[in-house]
Amino acid sequence: MFHKEGTQSILFGTLFTAIVLLLADNFIDTNWVKMGIQIITLLFLIIILQFFRNPQRTFTLNENQILSPVDGKVVVIEEVFESEYFKDNRLQVSIFMSPINVHVTRYALGGLVKFSKYHPGKFLVAWHPKASEENERTTVVIENKTFGAVLYRQIAGALARRIVNYAEEGMQVIQGTDAGFIKFGSRVDLFLPIGTPINVVLNQKAIGGKTIIATKA
Repeated sequence: MFHKEGTQSILFGTLFTAIVLLLADNFIDTNWVKMGIQIITLLFLIIILQFFRNPQRTFTLNENQILSPVDGKVVVIEEVFESEYFKDNRLQVSIFMSPINVHVTRYALGGLVKFSKYHPGKFLVAWHPKASEENERTTVVIENKTFGAVLYRQIAGALARRIVNYAEEGMQVIQGTDAGFIKFGSRVDLFLPIGTPINVVLNQKAIGGKTIIATKA
């Protein structure tokens, strides 16, 4: 199954592939050249299909857990000063998505959307220390009865050129459901209250909607 945000790209990729295959078959006589072009074009389509895949997952709703919002690798676990919304120290957990990961963003917890804002910006590599503050990004804060206010930030990377964010202020959102999409790579930062018990470690592989990032009794 593919994500709805990939509809245009998939249609374009399929049409482009069909045209190239047809032209190569009719106008190129050298077999190895023809085959090479056809293989490269098919690989291009496969990459597009792979990128926009949206695997169906079952979720067990739990108000005492924060789930990973995306597939990827945990690259940051540290206390930082969050300057946009809280303006105090928070526990940051960052997950980096490579181009081969699923790029659906899911709500890490359920609750009321208190804040949602888009920021235009740069396209530094996603692991750059200033990417969280200078790159194109969206910031969303969800008020949850167990954890209080939790902020997550979708951050564009060097390849990403469009962030899709479904969260709007005043919405009641459900844990595990689609929160948006980042086209062609990047990362998501979570900002949790200080003292929140963390269930993941650095370099751990996280699965969106499955891996438990934090728990609270």
